[in-house]
Amino acid sequence: MLPLSRPAVRPTAAPRSSRPGPRAVRRACAVAAVALIPVLAGCEAGSNAPVLQWHPPTSGASATIKEGGGEIAIRNVFVLGAPPSATVPAGSSAGLFVGLVNTGPRDRLVRISAPGTATSVTLPQGGVVLERDHSALLTGPAPEVVLTGLTRSLAGGTYIRVLLTFQQAGTVTLAVPVMARADSFATFSPAPTASPTPSPTGKHKHRGTGSATATPSAGATATPTPTATATP
Repeated sequence: MLPLSRPAVRPTAAPRSSRPGPRAVRRACAVAAVALIPVLAGCEAGSNAPVLQWHPPTSGASATIKEGGGEIAIRNVFVLGAPPSATVPAGSSAGLFVGLVNTGPRDRLVRISAPGTATSVTLPQGGVVLERDHSALLTGPAPEVVLTGLTRSLAGGTYIRVLLTFQQAGTVTLAVPVMARADSFATFSPAPTASPTPSPTGKHKHRGTGSATATPSAGATATPTPTATATP
């Protein structure tokens, strides 16, 4: 009797790994950072962090620029206003907050402008570099982008026109909300205001007045003239 033949067993191919590559992991992390913008800003603020209160992640303006097979995601752009029932006065400064995520080729944010609202907008020195699959979170709590020389007062609940210019991707225009510094925005820091320092003229005028009071004579009061006090 011939032995029963067994069917040949074909070797099975090893299952292909479903583990994502390093670039996919970096891209997923960069995109996830957008959702964590309020959290990351809150971590910097310590125990008084905005994240300790409910912070709507879509409060600000958003846009997406397609570039080189990827995109630049602009998220949660807003200007920090004054407390409720107050305004940021004309002539002062206001902070702007924004989160950027780049999944395309390397780029750089080189300019921000707010025509009709601010005479200039300051950026971190050298602009903001956006590497592929990385994020740049200018989200506070202290502002890194500042609107200076406001040409009009800003009230919470209003919108301003803001232009963001990238070196490669070009310019995008946004309607950016002014958020009142209250509730979840109360712990964000307002823009620094340059306090006027006493000038040499003011000091000499003060001393001249004291001299005139101590010696009430015509010569003493006439001594602190504008020319004399301007050149100590």
